[in-house]
Amino acid sequence: MLYLEILGNLPEMARDEVKAMLEISGGEIAGQDYLFLKLDADKKAFPYLNRLGLSHEYGELLIEANSLEKLLEKAKEIEWPISGTFKVDTETMANCKYNVIDLPRKLGAVIHGKGFRVNLSKPDTLVKVYCGEKIYAGIRYRFFDPKDFERRKAHHRPFFRPVSLHPRISRALVNLTKAREEILDPFMGAGGILMEAGLIGLKVYGIDIKPEMVEGTRLNLEHFGVKDYELRLGDATKLEEMFPRKKFEAVATDPPYGTSATLAGRKRNELYRKALRSIYNVLEDGGRLAIAFPTSFDGEAEAEKVGFKLVGKYYQRVHKSLERYFYVFKK
Repeated sequence: MLYLEILGNLPEMARDEVKAMLEISGGEIAGQDYLFLKLDADKKAFPYLNRLGLSHEYGELLIEANSLEKLLEKAKEIEWPISGTFKVDTETMANCKYNVIDLPRKLGAVIHGKGFRVNLSKPDTLVKVYCGEKIYAGIRYRFFDPKDFERRKAHHRPFFRPVSLHPRISRALVNLTKAREEILDPFMGAGGILMEAGLIGLKVYGIDIKPEMVEGTRLNLEHFGVKDYELRLGDATKLEEMFPRKKFEAVATDPPYGTSATLAGRKRNELYRKALRSIYNVLEDGGRLAIAFPTSFDGEAEAEKVGFKLVGKYYQRVHKSLERYFYVFKK
């Protein structure tokens, strides 16, 4: 059994991102306690969990208990898979029911009593305790360092536009498509979604109607080490003409919203409708689309008219003049 902590800003989207990765790797979510997920999965899931964007960390779940006493009792009974030195850290979630202030010291004493050495500054192994409706203890395997995503934000790129998704959200959109090999972004802009897809090993295809975006995205992909890409100048409403003999397993995109973003002289809602139909036509049967639309556009109804089936829908308020939904559709 594994544990995973998701981020709290888009929790439903974060949970479904994890679910999508587990569906690829043969695991499932076995339970949830606030932002803490129990995963019925093994090491085959690690390459896919390592792709996650909206998660904080994951590891091996060793103990689940209904009291501090029970947790410490179980801690004495199990074999701790600790290499080198260790430290105990506690995560007190918003729904924590227990007083865990002294728990790191008490649990640390139990583990130390089994012959392991404590190192509070640079431990080789981090023992994590989560307090929610229950108390959980495990060994952290992977921490998703926010700095890894922050360094790819728009203003850190060689070519940037201020209107850009946060890299964590771009990564989540890619993962929600369940892409294994490749992905298309027909409104690539400065290439934020393609960067995240390329960094997890996917071949990326990008389209934009503006020449400077094509060249700018090329600069960004090369800067961040993405080599397997194909970029084209073109129209997102005419994908069948651009790829007459190709079908894609996945599409993830963030179309222009028509405020500071340009629509190249086209009416916004009509652009969205035509793009949805064109994307549908170049997707494989069973392929997925992850896309963002402002709340003023009924993305669900319009996509269903084309033939898509809704898989997920997530609301985000960006600021007072922009509220949007992220949608996941299946062909």
